[in-house]
Amino acid sequence: MKIAVTSASGKLGASIVKYLINLIGKENVIGIARTPEKATYLDVEIRKGDYNNSEDFNEALQGVDAVLLVSGMDEPQKRIQQHRNVIEAAKQNGVQKIVYTSIVGDENNNAFSPIVQSNRQTEKDVQNSGLNWVIGRNGIYIEPDLEYIDTYVKEGRIENCAGQGKCTYTSREELGFAYAKLLVENKHNGNVYNLVGEPVTQTELAENINKVYGTNLIYNSVTIDSYAADRKAALGDFMGTVIAGIYEGIKSGANDVHSDYEKAAGREHISNLEMIKNFNLGN
Repeated sequence: MKIAVTSASGKLGASIVKYLINLIGKENVIGIARTPEKATYLDVEIRKGDYNNSEDFNEALQGVDAVLLVSGMDEPQKRIQQHRNVIEAAKQNGVQKIVYTSIVGDENNNAFSPIVQSNRQTEKDVQNSGLNWVIGRNGIYIEPDLEYIDTYVKEGRIENCAGQGKCTYTSREELGFAYAKLLVENKHNGNVYNLVGEPVTQTELAENINKVYGTNLIYNSVTIDSYAADRKAALGDFMGTVIAGIYEGIKSGANDVHSDYEKAAGREHISNLEMIKNFNLGN
């Protein structure tokens, strides 16, 4: 069984490749990357695949039994066609199964919703492909918060507009483990899974970071409008709007969802505190 993973040069794709190697051996894993040389360190066969180029995927998916489609990072409307390029190439090449990395979130009520909507459209495209399929809806990654810790320490606080909303954080490591299982185990076919961890508030997140890093962070809640303005100034309009929309969604409860992780992965999702400890040990 040959399994291909798109965006293999990215952190999520690389994690999935790593766990697939453990399950089926590196000779059966194919990494697909827009810039192949960035993925050669994975020590599997690497093929070129740019989401904008359907011909790339017509070649990249030859001889592949299952493909993991990592959601693209482009603007929402562009993503839909980019993902369709992969789905169509999978159909043309006789790929039997497609697994898609979607996302948890509110489809209508915040600035992150257009991205959620584009993911839901790809979910429908995958479900209507005629192939066997599985969809994972990822929780928010814990890693960006931990990569930002120097700034948090400098400012003495975590500050955003999430209020007391709860977020079911996950990690790329936990997702990599789960997606490898979804790819190789046919019992998951036809399911949509929330791949998320335990729900925590931003205050609880700060407390867990303090426990691991020995810091003294507090959480400070600000208004949605002021946080959006701050993020746009720092990151530009598109990314600033996206980030503010994520925390707006957390505030409204869009990220406090039930977890299907154990059903997907065969074990419980590790705790928020354990994810932070693991990240710290790995750096």
